[in-house]
Amino acid sequence: MGVVRPVPGRRLLVRHLAVLGGAGGIGRALVARALREGWQVSVLDLPASLARHPVPAGVRAIPIEGSDERSVAAAFAQLGDALDGFVNLAGFASPMQRLDEVEPALWDEVVTGNLRTAFLSARAALPLLAKGEAPAMVLMVSGLAAFTRPGYGPYAACKAAMVSMTKTLALEAAPVVRVNAVGPGAVDTAFLRGGTGRSKEDQPLRLDMAAYAAMIPLKRIALPDDVVGPTLFLLGPDSAYMTGQVLWVNGGAYMP
Repeated sequence: MGVVRPVPGRRLLVRHLAVLGGAGGIGRALVARALREGWQVSVLDLPASLARHPVPAGVRAIPIEGSDERSVAAAFAQLGDALDGFVNLAGFASPMQRLDEVEPALWDEVVTGNLRTAFLSARAALPLLAKGEAPAMVLMVSGLAAFTRPGYGPYAACKAAMVSMTKTLALEAAPVVRVNAVGPGAVDTAFLRGGTGRSKEDQPLRLDMAAYAAMIPLKRIALPDDVVGPTLFLLGPDSAYMTGQVLWVNGGAYMP
C-alpha cells in the first residue's frame, strides 16, 4: 500500500461540517450520518433546541439566533479558520392562513426567521468555506418554493427567495465554493408539530399524514434520512460539477 504524503499548502485534517439547525429532526439525522462518514461536525442552533436535543459526543454545540447579525458573527467565529461544508436547515412555517389574512407582523417574523437567517448565515459561512477543502454549501428550501399550495404564503415566499439566493451565491462563489439546495416535500419531523426550539413539538399536525401519503407516487411521507442522502451528495465529490441546482426530494409529488 502506498504512503500518503502531505501536499504543500493542503490541510491533512478531518473535513469540518457546520450544520445550522442541526438539533432538528433532519439535522440530527444528518449529524449522525456525517459522523459515521468521518466528518468533524459543529451544530449551530437555538439554545432551546440544543437543550431539548443535546448533540452527540464529539460534536460541538454553538448557540445562535440566526436572524441576529451579532449572534451569527459570534457563533461563526467559534468555528475556526475554515469550513469544508455548511448546511442551513433553519426555518419555520406560520400556521396555515390565506395570504390576504396574514398580519404584517407575522409576515415579518417568518421572513426574518427564514430568509434573513439564510442570508446572514451564508454571508458568514462563505469566507470560511473559501479556505476549506473542496467546499460546498447546501441550503434547505422546500417544494413549496415552486409547487405553490394555499395557506403557506409567507413560508413559500421565503423558500422561493432562497432558491434565487442559491443561484446567485453559486455564481458569485464559483469556482471556489459550490452552492446547491435541497427542496423536500413534507418530512415527518417536529417541523410539522410546531418546530424544534419554537414549541414543545406536540402541537397538532399541519397536515393529514394519511391523505398526504396517499397522493404521493411513492405512497409515504418522507423521513429525515430521505433528505440526508441528497444533502451529503451535494456536499461530496460525486456532485463536484454541480452548483446552483435544486434537488427536489418529494417522492414524485412534484416533477419540474
